[in-house]
Amino acid sequence: MSDFPAEPGPGATPARHVRLAPGVYFVATPIGAARDITLRALDILLSADVIAAEDTRTARKLMELHGVPLGERPLIAYHDHNGPAQRPRLLAALAEGKSLAYVSEAGTPLVADPGYQLGRAAIESGAAVFAAPGASAALAALSVSGLPSDRFLFAGFPPNASGAQKRWLEGLRDIDATVLLYESPKRIHRLLDNLAETVGADREMALCRELTKRFEEVIRGSVGDVAEQIKDRSLKGEIVVVIGRGKPRQAATEDVEAALTEALKTSRVKDAATEVADRFGMPRREIYQLALKLGER
Repeated sequence: MSDFPAEPGPGATPARHVRLAPGVYFVATPIGAARDITLRALDILLSADVIAAEDTRTARKLMELHGVPLGERPLIAYHDHNGPAQRPRLLAALAEGKSLAYVSEAGTPLVADPGYQLGRAAIESGAAVFAAPGASAALAALSVSGLPSDRFLFAGFPPNASGAQKRWLEGLRDIDATVLLYESPKRIHRLLDNLAETVGADREMALCRELTKRFEEVIRGSVGDVAEQIKDRSLKGEIVVVIGRGKPRQAATEDVEAALTEALKTSRVKDAATEVADRFGMPRREIYQLALKLGER
């Protein structure tokens, strides 16, 4: 749960009533500091006919901090456990032409969050869906990680079981992108051990904890270095793990030649070279030249 350590203060800009079109508004909320909320988010929370929240206590506290009265409007709990039961009620409100604001416990809705099914159901019913962007733990971690941000993949939470987690991590090992995932502090040590075994202890990473909160911490280094730094610590708070991109593995020459020989049986040289180059992630010109040499044998 977000602890909202920084309160708005007396000079905060008040929310204002706005006319909202009927539909669902996915409203991003702070992941820590309460002032990270946007002015548009406050306007929507003040003006929506119905508010749904992953955690109604957190939503109520956030609204109180920013002077947004709930009044007589319904504040409906919507989370993984009650989603199937609550969606018909929310969809009925949309069918009546009402505006619905949905907020996660913290961060951007639908990112490791139960809002996805609500969004799908709303779209299928013909309702409009809007985004009020703002804070996101994943993007905040990417910003401070020091790792490449031109291409990245958010992978969510890894499986709990160790064997399944290793297989899951192996699937991420060679991705040519920075990978972001969430993990519980209770399982972070095991995750780092499995990362060392699957992607390698020398892979660059950043462990980002309690971002925008009082005890914010970012630990950067190789997987092995980070594991060593926290091995005797019992971490607390929400954690985002950022993993540097994988380096393409060099394919064995005999494997490439075998694949080309097989492809040339049914395809022209150009097509066979394209197929094999794509399969091994190698330059097409290089594979084309190799295919010509094989054709001469």
